[in-house]
Amino acid sequence: MHSIEFYRNAFLEYLSGKMAPKEPKNLYAPVSYIMGLGGKRLRPVLTLLSTEVFGASYKQALDAALSVEVFHNFSLVHDDIMDGAPLRRGKETVHKKWDVNTGILSGDVMLIQAYQLFENYEAETFRALAELFSTTAIKVCEGQQYDVDFETRDDVTIPEYLKMIEYKTAVLVAAALQMGGIVAKAPRKAQERIFEFGLHLGLAFQIQDDYLDAFGDPLTFGKQVGGDIIENKKTYLYLTAMEQGTEEQKKTLAHLFSIQPADATEKINGVKDVFLETGAAKETQNAIAEHTQKAFNVLAKLQLPPEKHAILQGFGEQLMRRQA
Repeated sequence: MHSIEFYRNAFLEYLSGKMAPKEPKNLYAPVSYIMGLGGKRLRPVLTLLSTEVFGASYKQALDAALSVEVFHNFSLVHDDIMDGAPLRRGKETVHKKWDVNTGILSGDVMLIQAYQLFENYEAETFRALAELFSTTAIKVCEGQQYDVDFETRDDVTIPEYLKMIEYKTAVLVAAALQMGGIVAKAPRKAQERIFEFGLHLGLAFQIQDDYLDAFGDPLTFGKQVGGDIIENKKTYLYLTAMEQGTEEQKKTLAHLFSIQPADATEKINGVKDVFLETGAAKETQNAIAEHTQKAFNVLAKLQLPPEKHAILQGFGEQLMRRQA
């Protein structure tokens, strides 16, 4: 087994070797651009790590890891178009740097490339990877649709929100881990458990993102603190405050989410005050801890050798301590 940083560097080296210029330039330059914008590379690292947890070399999983990362970035290109987002990781989004049509087409080719990478595996592994990938990709699309639907609804519940982030975010984290198990030919039960571990980790990760968006350190968060508040997103914090708050607190929150002042500072601070006063901030931290612990409970059932268990648990703990 290696360190998380080792797997990240191994993946980045492999990625750089796959990003040679291709023609037509206006199709492939946006692909190289979005793939080169950085990010945590969380999903491919998990695929490589999982492969070695189950006894195979990470090198066997590089194409599967690249597939996961290409798909993830494809979804970001199309999400940014749907959201009209001007920035991604502090840089211009693909559709802003080029145009919407280019963003759509370059995203399309990325989705096809993600599937194409499975062709480098023998038939049984190819089929298992493709089946998992197809199921996961459909759920990601369903999650995105739920997210869009929630923008115009005032009756979204916490269980509905959890289902949305499970589909939109957590399933791809879980699938990345299971892909490592598939490449390593791990037993089916072990694959299911590593998937479940990733699902709870992904839920905790997204709920923590909600929390950090409001209460993260501006110096380390990497994007504007309060962005979800400015966009009136119905996050775990918002839904919990609306569920637990007094009538007056809910009225205040609803009002703040109905306005778009020129200077958003007062709105952000007002909403954060309601999150604190209703106990939503504390409850959100509890939910992060709850899903993290559920992930670790599943991990224990895998009965891995101590050093492998420690690496996966350490990764989860590190993820939950992040400030960005």
